[in-house]
Amino acid sequence: MWLNYGGQDFPIKMTYLYTFPNATTPDNMLVQTVTAVPSLVPGFLLFVFFLVFLGGISRQKMRTGTADYPMWAVVASLSILMLSLIMGIIPGIISLEYTAIVVVITIFSGVWLFLDRKVNEQ
Repeated sequence: MWLNYGGQDFPIKMTYLYTFPNATTPDNMLVQTVTAVPSLVPGFLLFVFFLVFLGGISRQKMRTGTADYPMWAVVASLSILMLSLIMGIIPGIISLEYTAIVVVITIFSGVWLFLDRKVNEQ
């Protein structure tokens, strides 16, 4: 392939930095994408966590004037726990380390909720 610029022909070398995944099965395509971009799964889980956490806090503050941070942390951590368990069905999408981190986050947010003192408690 040649590029004509200013009356001169220049060769264009077509090198691809990214090989497209095999799209014969959607599961295989997703596994190949996750292996090509290792930060996709933790980034997606962080996005969902903060979307639920901050979205719930902001809606509760608009509605009542105060927000229950531990409760929304539990809701957000349970949502990413469910997502990570669903992603764990197909081998190769999420690693065991990420699932263990999500379980620990869920346990700590549950402990935070149970040890939190509400405004109306003495």
